[in-house]
Amino acid sequence: MTEPLLDIKQLRTYFVSAKGTRVVKAVDGVSFTLNEGETMGVVGESGSGKTVTSLSILRLLPPAARIVGGEIWFAGENLLTKSEREMQRVRGSQITMILQDPLMSLNPLFTIGNQIGEPLRIHRGMRGHSLTERVKELLRGVRISSPEVRMREYPHQMSGGMRQRIVGAIGISCEPRLLIADEPTTSLDVTIQAQYLNLLKDIQLRSGLAMIFITHNIGIVARMCDKVAVMYAGKLVERAPVRTIFNQPAHPYTEALLNAMPKLTDKTERLWSIEGQPPDLSNLPTGCPFSPRCPKAEDRCHREVPPEYQVGDQHFTRCWLWERR
Repeated sequence: MTEPLLDIKQLRTYFVSAKGTRVVKAVDGVSFTLNEGETMGVVGESGSGKTVTSLSILRLLPPAARIVGGEIWFAGENLLTKSEREMQRVRGSQITMILQDPLMSLNPLFTIGNQIGEPLRIHRGMRGHSLTERVKELLRGVRISSPEVRMREYPHQMSGGMRQRIVGAIGISCEPRLLIADEPTTSLDVTIQAQYLNLLKDIQLRSGLAMIFITHNIGIVARMCDKVAVMYAGKLVERAPVRTIFNQPAHPYTEALLNAMPKLTDKTERLWSIEGQPPDLSNLPTGCPFSPRCPKAEDRCHREVPPEYQVGDQHFTRCWLWERR
């Protein structure tokens, strides 16, 4: 078997206050692998650590954040041992990221052509006619008509769906091996969202890139992903192939997320919801962090943090209920 493209081992990323008196464990012991051409969905409520995990891979963390432990192996190299100059050559070239707000990602002072061409100038040394033609090709590739006109325009002249596709064009411009999409469909309506997801799938089939798809939408995961990682309070509480997650969820939190997804066949007056709120990451409860909200919690769940159990083929979960099975 070939080694995975991305192999994250016990990653820990903490936010530390200026005086060091408050520590927020945003990512706490996360481990997973991703192969070439695979798509992994990362799901969980806001504040569970999804975005911080992706920013840790790129080493683009806010000033207060620190990677305090673990390893991030990409294409056989540990990214945490690389210098900042070496990481600059990786970002935008081998690993790229699509952020959830394209209007904030694009610079209003520069043309679309200038912004799509920037990574090509930096990482590929392209100039002149070849650069212009590549920018046009990328715009056509993300289904933007009249690329000769659009590349001279500015972000405010584009619709939300067009801006999102332009951000996608920037992300794939240097033909990366890994694309991280952080809730890229949040600002899109349902019709444009479906078109954008189809576009990402088409790009992946053509280029063979691996994808990490961060989302709140379980339905998108079912459509886009090969496997799923469920995050809660900075930890991966379950990871498995996508069919296994939907058919045989092993963690009560995963079950709760699936139950909270509206179904067309349901005829209830009130939608199902998860009781309570996610915990404060600087003051986590003793034991399993989900135990205060878990309908299946036992005494031990409130006292001890469960280890990770393998409950099936490529299926792992953190729950004491699996200790005696």
